[in-house]
Amino acid sequence: MTHIRSARHRFHGHIAGAGTSGGTRLVLGCWTRTPHGPFADVMVAHPDGRRELLAPDEWVADFVANTYTFDDVRIVPVDVQRTGTTKNSTWTIKAGPLTWNFIVGPRHPLGYALRAVPTPLSRTLMFTRASDLVASRIMPGVRTVGTAGNDRLEWYSASDLHGLSESTAAWDGATLGTLTEVTPPPDFGFSSTPRKPSLTALTSTVRVHVRPGNNPHIP
Repeated sequence: MTHIRSARHRFHGHIAGAGTSGGTRLVLGCWTRTPHGPFADVMVAHPDGRRELLAPDEWVADFVANTYTFDDVRIVPVDVQRTGTTKNSTWTIKAGPLTWNFIVGPRHPLGYALRAVPTPLSRTLMFTRASDLVASRIMPGVRTVGTAGNDRLEWYSASDLHGLSESTAAWDGATLGTLTEVTPPPDFGFSSTPRKPSLTALTSTVRVHVRPGNNPHIP
């Protein structure tokens, strides 16, 4: 009998989500500490419903595509320039055909509550399961724990939450429209980004099944 063990991959950083009046929805993952080193990726839900991943390399493309659901995966340079992570910070993202600029807004009331939770507790699966009940009621569509692709289990441990005060984006130089709510949900995985455009500080933990002889850091 083949023994299958599990490995936990932790990604520390931020997720930003925004909608556009043209119907495109954007979700940025900007990760400072991961098993693969720092990187950023962008998930794009196009107006026709097509879901596309913009990833910086093969490792990221494979890992993210095996955890979430996409119709297309494109490997392109992904560059994020930011002045900070709190109110009035500016972010500029360039990822292949996408250029996205946004300004971080005030801290959400929920952000104050998240900051009060001790970090070691917030990252536990037990606490995340309990907070999932609260998150789904406060922000419909948002889940903190669920089954990801390929029988993976993922849980989010958020530590802060800000709104976005401004956001502009273009695809191949053509504007995508003004800032709107992230609706309909982009449907990349078990959880949606908050409906209100936002920047969330969090740790994402993905539990992956690993067969003997496989490197747990390889998707």
